[in-house]
Amino acid sequence: MQQLTLALAKGRTAKESLQILQQANIRFPDFHPDSRKLIFEDETKKIRMLYVKAVDVTTYVEAGAADIGIVGRDNILESGANIYEMLDLQIGTCAFIVAGMSPKPIHTYSSIKVASKYPNVASAYFDQHNIPVETITLNGSVELAPLIHMADVVVDIVETGTTIKENGLTILERLDSISTRLIVNKASFATKTACIQQLITAIDHVLPKEGK
Repeated sequence: MQQLTLALAKGRTAKESLQILQQANIRFPDFHPDSRKLIFEDETKKIRMLYVKAVDVTTYVEAGAADIGIVGRDNILESGANIYEMLDLQIGTCAFIVAGMSPKPIHTYSSIKVASKYPNVASAYFDQHNIPVETITLNGSVELAPLIHMADVVVDIVETGTTIKENGLTILERLDSISTRLIVNKASFATKTACIQQLITAIDHVLPKEGK
C-alpha cells in the first residue's frame, strides 16, 4: 500500500474523527491533542497525519500536500476548493443560517449588509438571490454586529440556535446542512485509487447506517 497523507482538522470534531479512525483500525500511537508535534504516523507507517487548523485542511488537500482530509463542510464551502467530497462522517452536525434582529424576509431587501466568518458563503447566497451584498468578515461573536447596527444580518453556523436566541436574533433562513466530511485530492485519487478506496471503505464500514 502506498503511503497516504491525511490532513486532520483541529478543533471540536478532532476527538470524534480520531475515534472513527480508531474504529477503522487506523491508530496514531504518538498522538496527543496537547502535543506540539504536527505530523504523526499510524501503527503501520502507511498513513501520515498532519494535524492542522480546520481552515487550512482544504488548502493542503487541494495543493496535494495531503491526499485526503477530514474537515467540516463549512470550511469546504467557504474555500471553494477543487477537491472530491467523498464521505459524510456524520459528526459535528449543524447548519448554515441567516439571522437578524428584524423578522423582515430576506427577499424584501433591495441590498443587505452581512457579517460572517464565511464571507464567500454569504456572498454566494445573496448573489443567487440577486440581492446586492456587502460582507463584513468577523472571526468571533458575529451576533454582535446586528446589535450595534454594524450589519443587517449574520451568516453563521448553528447547532442548537441558543446563542442566536439569547442575543435577540431570529433565524430567517437555513442555507445548508453541515457535518464533518472526508475529502480527497483529485490527482491523488487518480494515482492512489486502490489505497484511498480501501481507506474510505474501512471508515464507511464503521459509520452508523440507517435501519441498523
